[in-house]
Amino acid sequence: MSDQRQKNWDGIRGDGAFDVIVVGGGINGIGVYRELALQGLRVLLVERKDFCSGCSAAPSRMIHGGLRYLENGEFDLVRESLRERDALLRNAAHLVHPLPTVIPIRSVFSGLLNSAASFLGLSGKPSSRGAIPIKLGLALYDWVTRKRRLLPKHAFHSKKATQSRWPDLMPGLKFSATYFDAWISHPERLGIELLTDTEQDCPDSVALNHAEIQPCDEGFIVKDTLSGETLTVTTRMVVNATGAWLDETIARISGSDGREPLVSGTKGSHLILDNPALEKALGGHMVYFENSDGRVCIVFPYLGKVLAGSTDIRVKSAKRVSCSPEEQDYILASLSLIFPDIEIGASDVVFSYAGIRPLPKSDHDFTGRISRGHFTKRLEGAVPQLCMVGGKWTTFRAFAEQTADEVLRELRMPRKVGTLELPVGGGAGFPEDRADLERDLVSDLGCDPDRAAYLVSVYGTAAHKVLSFCAQRTDDHRIDAQVPVTLAESAWLIRHEFVASLSDLVLRRMSLAIDGRLSMELIDGLTGLLRQELGLSVPEANRQREDLISELETYHGVTGWMLESRNSNRSTICV
Repeated sequence: MSDQRQKNWDGIRGDGAFDVIVVGGGINGIGVYRELALQGLRVLLVERKDFCSGCSAAPSRMIHGGLRYLENGEFDLVRESLRERDALLRNAAHLVHPLPTVIPIRSVFSGLLNSAASFLGLSGKPSSRGAIPIKLGLALYDWVTRKRRLLPKHAFHSKKATQSRWPDLMPGLKFSATYFDAWISHPERLGIELLTDTEQDCPDSVALNHAEIQPCDEGFIVKDTLSGETLTVTTRMVVNATGAWLDETIARISGSDGREPLVSGTKGSHLILDNPALEKALGGHMVYFENSDGRVCIVFPYLGKVLAGSTDIRVKSAKRVSCSPEEQDYILASLSLIFPDIEIGASDVVFSYAGIRPLPKSDHDFTGRISRGHFTKRLEGAVPQLCMVGGKWTTFRAFAEQTADEVLRELRMPRKVGTLELPVGGGAGFPEDRADLERDLVSDLGCDPDRAAYLVSVYGTAAHKVLSFCAQRTDDHRIDAQVPVTLAESAWLIRHEFVASLSDLVLRRMSLAIDGRLSMELIDGLTGLLRQELGLSVPEANRQREDLISELETYHGVTGWMLESRNSNRSTICV
């Protein structure tokens, strides 16, 4: 067990009384935990797996205003989303970046009446969208941000200009439109930085991963699922932020089986592709396009590879999911539709992921019509329970603020601080030109320029702290000749970022798996380091290694053969 985890459990052992318990350590739960702790409340966050390992581990990696929500008439959601997008561009500039986007357009008037009907809630599945409805939507998008614009306004391009700029796009286009949204490079890291900020600013509050909670006569029992230890805690209120598992958690905490469900999830899958021709054809842009079934799909450059998605399939129950062969074929076919002359196949897929969107219960036949908005539902009981329904990555802070305000009213506590302008982690003090920070690392700490660029992109202004830690260790060398991460940096993550398992480290504190650079030798080296840092037995370390390998194959399409093949011609330093 790390010193950080031991300290958190000792804090509960010494005092088990909390003002609020938040159940669920996805981005919504982390957001409300931070909001409440900053108001001076003592808060306990309990996550049964790792932080941001459920629904929050499978986003599109977009931070966006929701252009298509305009078609559903959800103007308030678009306005909120754009405000939150711009706030993240300011507050977490090391992780959230502008994303120029192109929309291919094949007609002028198509979809105009359908869009109007959709806006009024009178339509189901959309028809193809032409230039006029797209123009109207983008004009509204620009109008919402007119007073505090951070990103350029939209533009339309002729057929000739489109062909000149994106020659590989599908033939038959009449126009294209460009606009800006944003993307997030390491979403799980943003969640961790919110937690480490809260740990520093609000030391009386406690965040636990790999823990479960059950009601008991004295209050609640919190169980460490790694050691089996249990402790009793009490609280004045519970916030249920378990996303797709919301209704299951209600039954477990309140014992209210048979009630009408609040959540109706849909499954979304994404692919990470190693296809240089496709990456080049994108020209640094995301392409936002319609598949043949009317579903909006996306493809954009991501960490040296290409991210493509997504599907939207109803699911009957909450569980961990993976991208099915049929979904992979669907996404690949959509790419062949938009880039017909580029060879794109299953052999290009280096990683896949899927998750369940925790959407409000809906009877819409077309899943794209289900609202991506959010609301809370209060449940009575010996301890009141406030349930967070819906939401998405972009609006997590706004949803957390709304939920926290309801809790504060319930507990008759004032709000002390707002978070709209509050920086996150390495976004604090982040310069307008990140090259200034990179030069500081080179001049102040003797860092290699390439590694300085990597550290700034991952840790922002916290890169100084990470590099200072690394400089004190003798193992500050790369874990692989082709990977910028060092053993010392990996040790920093284990000690300071709530790492309790090998999967925590590899899948959610690093990008080695999702960007296709993870090999079997890297897994072996990191297993050895984790064993040393956490004092694991050899059998336990080996079990975690096998669990990770199995998880990669079952849920991410990364086979043992793929991991072994990446060992070739590589110089890896193992512990």
